Order: sequence, then C-alpha cells, then structure tokens
Amino acid sequence: MELAGKTAFVTGGTRGIGRRIAEKLADLGCNVAVNYFRSRDAAGETVQALEARNVRAKSYRANIGRIDKLDEMVAAVGDDFGSIDIFISNAALGLFTTALEIDERAWDLSMRTNAQALLFGVQAVSKLMPDGGKIVALSSLGSQRYIPGYAAIGVSKAAIETLTRYLAFELASRRINVNAVSGGFIDTDALKVFPNYDDMVSEVVRRTPFGRMGTPDELADVVVFLSTGKAQWITGQVIIVDGGYSLA
Repeated sequence: MELAGKTAFVTGGTRGIGRRIAEKLADLGCNVAVNYFRSRDAAGETVQALEARNVRAKSYRANIGRIDKLDEMVAAVGDDFGSIDIFISNAALGLFTTALEIDERAWDLSMRTNAQALLFGVQAVSKLMPDGGKIVALSSLGSQRYIPGYAAIGVSKAAIETLTRYLAFELASRRINVNAVSGGFIDTDALKVFPNYDDMVSEVVRRTPFGRMGTPDELADVVVFLSTGKAQWITGQVIIVDGGYSLA
C-alpha cells in the first residue's frame, strides 16, 4: 500500500490504458479521481471497480480541451479530495490525416485535447499538489517516428514531450517529478480505429523483437512506477515502452 492516503487524478481514466493505470494506483492504496467525456456507464463501472479496492474514487465529466472546463474539474477534485498528489495526463484525441492534409479542425482537436490539456492541467493541478508530487503524461512513438495518417496526433505528442522537459525543470524546486511514457503499439480498442489496423498489427509483430503487441498492463506498470517514490530521481524523461520496436 505504498500510495495509501494519496490522491491521483487520471484524465481519460475510465477506459483502456487509463483505467488500468487508475486500477493499479488503487491497488497501491491511492484514492483516484477519473475524468471522462463520453461514456457515463464506463465511468460508473470504473468507480465501482476502484471502490472495490477499498479506496475513495469519483468520476468527473469534462472536455479537457476546453481550459475553462478543465479548471472547473480540477477545482472540483480539490474540493472533494483536498489535494492532488499524482496527476496522470492520459486522455487523447485526434483525427487521422497526413501532414499535407491537416486542416484547422484536425490541428486544433489534437493540440487542445493532448498538448494544451497537459499544459493547463499541470498549471491548475500544481496549485493543489504538495511538494514531492508526481506528474506523468502519455505520449506515443508517433512523436518521433513517421506513422501513416498520424501527423496531427504525432505533432501534439511531440509537444507533450517538450512540455515534459520544461515543466520538469520549472517544478524541480518543489521536488515534483514530471515524466512522459511513450507507448509503442498497445493492443487496445483505441488502436483498432486505425484505418489500416490489420496490416499495421502484422508489421508491428514482425518488427518487434518480442514478436507481439504490448498490453495495457505493461504500459500502466511503467506509469505507476513513475508515480511512486521509487522514481524520485527520474524527471524530465520520456520512457519508451514498445518491446524494442523502435530499435529497428
């Protein structure tokens, strides 16, 4: 129960990787606030699963791409839990497009929901975060490597990784660690919306030294590790979790 008595706030925390992060934090005794936008049913199921681990849990609906709604939600979490010790910026959204075909809508959607939400989320959360807190953002390999149709999202993920370094430096005086976890190809429902999903899976399995896709648990384990005291000497880093895919 390493995180007993602490509170984590996880955006996009009711599905897929975000939910597994929330559950694993709860397994360590952490109270968990989860954000969602679309499915109230998924939020209710997640809260029940977290409370079954004997921790406090509550869900908050908000479009994190809107700064006013993000600020209101963070304030509500603070009112309900008192403080936020761990902030996981996990929610992501975007449209599939090549760089030459990005329009204003695709650009704004990715940048607001991904990079902007991290920046203004940290600004709001840090006011409620005790010294020694932990912040972890979720990125992806598309920030560094070409993935067909991933241009708008990939650029927003690159912005997340740059923000991670700036925020880590500026929050270091308060001993707040800021890191990012860059996931490779993780087997989730979100991945299945890729237009060329089947071909992509075959290529990923072929190129990955371990010969398979990653699992949400494997990514979540790294995020949770960075949320604990064992990672107190790691800050401003982007940890790649891809089974060796990016080595080739």
